Amino acid sequence: MKTNPTPLGPKADKETVRRHNLSLVLRAVHDEGEATRAGVAARVGLTRAAVSSLVEQLLESGFVTESGKTFSGQAGRPGTMLKVARAGVAGVGVEVNVDYVSVCVVDLAGTDRVRLTEHLDHRGAEPAGVLARAARIADRALESAERQELRPVGVTLALPGLLARGTVRQAPNLGWSEVPADALFAGALSARLPVRSENEANLAALAELWFGGAGAVRTFLYLTGEIGVGGALVLGGELLRGAHGFAGEIGHAVVDPQGPPCRCGARGCLEQYAGQGALLRAAGLDEDSGATGVAELERRAAAGEAPAVAALEAAGAVLGRVLATAVNLFDPEAVVLGGIYRGLAPWLAPAAGAELAARGVSGLWTPEAGRLRASSSAGDAARGAAALVVRDVLADPVAYA
Repeated sequence: MKTNPTPLGPKADKETVRRHNLSLVLRAVHDEGEATRAGVAARVGLTRAAVSSLVEQLLESGFVTESGKTFSGQAGRPGTMLKVARAGVAGVGVEVNVDYVSVCVVDLAGTDRVRLTEHLDHRGAEPAGVLARAARIADRALESAERQELRPVGVTLALPGLLARGTVRQAPNLGWSEVPADALFAGALSARLPVRSENEANLAALAELWFGGAGAVRTFLYLTGEIGVGGALVLGGELLRGAHGFAGEIGHAVVDPQGPPCRCGARGCLEQYAGQGALLRAAGLDEDSGATGVAELERRAAAGEAPAVAALEAAGAVLGRVLATAVNLFDPEAVVLGGIYRGLAPWLAPAAGAELAARGVSGLWTPEAGRLRASSSAGDAARGAAALVVRDVLADPVAYA
């Protein structure tokens, strides 16, 4: 028995307990969509009197609103329905990718209220200039949010590459190394809001978890196709970040050590076979044509044009082989294809699924199982970034009152 145990910290006082319970009540209303005080009390395990007191504080602070009466069919007064407020606190997400910037503002319910997207080529551009341009787009989104009586309380940057403590350690497709992204963006933003950054694939996976078609699936591998190929693993509803926050870089899994050189410095990485440029090039399109080229690739594949279909089938087979290794290692419930892969899934998925069925040792990855699926339209990084801010508010509403 230890004689000098490590102190566990101060005990919770009344104020700490109340803050925790405010969060419980607000999250219950948020998760239900609408609820009565009695319904919240039953869900969180507090007395109706305690919940009523907490609800009054949340009403006064503008986090929830009352919307009408509901009748249970039992004796007693009808209950007043509670919803999270559509005005007030909001979160901002800014995705800065290789060939576009997308800004999203969501309210406390997670509803997408403002969306601005500009297609820009950032390859070879100075990071400070790219982030300043993104900040200008974000400023326009903030003006639109203000007109809707929204009050953004924070910004999350969604960036491709390895990030740690607000710095992009390495983003090969942008050509960035050791870029203090949070500080540069915050300095260029007109509004003085706290800024943090997260890997874009992680945020897209969270958006899929919170808003998309993942549903009851809480453990899945998310794959996002863009200029590069990003990945994120969600385990039991939580991101697997790894020891240094760099988990999920599936785009740099080596397909062929003697294959084409990759921007990361290695050869034969997955994105050299299944990234946006590789897909367009294999289909006979301009690999630098961006969103326009992807739309044309999808159109040609839908029309049954052989080069487009063949390019997608070949890329799907390579994807499937890499995914089979990940599936055997992590045993997810599903694999979700996001980014440009969502629209191209009808032609990518059959070949990828065949490889998964052949190489998945569990025998669970037959095409009939439906474990390989396209993401929902709600599963994008900008929305996940904005929602991450909202999650902070739900966790401690007092800090944002």
